[in-house]
Amino acid sequence: MINDMKKLLSLCFLIAVLHGQLLAQTNIGEAAPAITFPTVLNGASRSLHLADLKGKAVLLEFWATWCGPCVQAMPHLQELQQQFKDRLQVITVTEETEQRIRRFLVNRPSQLLFAVADTGGARKAFPYRMFPHSVLISPEGKVVAITSPQNITSAVIEKVLAGGPVDLPLKEDNLTADPLTYFTVAADTRAHFLVQPELKGVGGLSHSYLKDPVFKGRRLTMINLPLESVYRLAYESLPHGRTLDLTTGESVEENKTKYCFDIIVPQGQEAQLLPTLRKELQKMFTVRARLEKRLRAVYVLQVADAAKVKKNPVSQAKTEVFEASAGVFDGEHVTLAKVADYLESFGMVNLPVVDETGDKTFYDLSFEFEPEKKGAVHEALANLGLKLEKAQRPIDVLVFR
Repeated sequence: MINDMKKLLSLCFLIAVLHGQLLAQTNIGEAAPAITFPTVLNGASRSLHLADLKGKAVLLEFWATWCGPCVQAMPHLQELQQQFKDRLQVITVTEETEQRIRRFLVNRPSQLLFAVADTGGARKAFPYRMFPHSVLISPEGKVVAITSPQNITSAVIEKVLAGGPVDLPLKEDNLTADPLTYFTVAADTRAHFLVQPELKGVGGLSHSYLKDPVFKGRRLTMINLPLESVYRLAYESLPHGRTLDLTTGESVEENKTKYCFDIIVPQGQEAQLLPTLRKELQKMFTVRARLEKRLRAVYVLQVADAAKVKKNPVSQAKTEVFEASAGVFDGEHVTLAKVADYLESFGMVNLPVVDETGDKTFYDLSFEFEPEKKGAVHEALANLGLKLEKAQRPIDVLVFR
């Protein structure tokens, strides 16, 4: 299975790369800096100066189209804007291009202001690691909250407009830590298994050292992952949709608790990396996990047009090269099963995907689509000669007890 931790999201323990400078950070209680947004969509003018909005409450919402929780928050932000009209200005801020956001708005219309291609003052003033990231500014131009969008309610806006204090949970990202240095090991380390508590202010990730000449294939680092996610990695990166949580009592909390793990196996035993991880998890925790066959609703990937499938370029490469993100698939020396895997692991469809094409040919495949556009994924598959059909199939499910 494709490592679904690469989903910058499905899940949105989503991680934004920090480009801001810490010395420029603006804190709660301080005056908001004179930020200029050079490219704004849906506005009365092309650019916007934050200083021109004094007298209004301002909500800066840092987001990305690939961040599920960000997109889910948009209707709530729209409701706030409609409720408070000219007394509040919501500005969504993204580093993505104007072209990408315009495509997004075609499929998800909104009257909010969209500051696009932001690589300047806003990001430096309010640095972050994880989306979504909300900054609330008073009509007097003071920063009153740095938090998450669900905490910005109508009552909060009313209080800010009335000049009252607000006390919201602080979203405090760890801006200095390099998560992968949490576990420092010598190059001659033969084997180990370490567990540490959650690293605060950092999103969840896993790293497999595929380009590391010393640890390639024999080391795996996991940062801020709940135990259930670590188990899924241990079982060949099984997607979340193929799990069943039957835990009870203390095991319920244990399965949701976030940990940091680092595992190394000896050279020559690379094939034992995941089996060793499974054994260590069983020894250390009360939660038990095992694969069981369960009848589930699925999507079946099938050949819709054999002639189109044959037109896909047969790979001349000897090894797989694969990169993907939400709406983007780019693979050399991949089978059609990789397409099924991608659709499920990256959350492009809402059911497990079973490959029933029967085609074991290695292809060079590349396609893109807009995930937010209804039917876009089916159109992209049709161009390859493929289709998805709903069905019931017995599949491997990771059951937690």
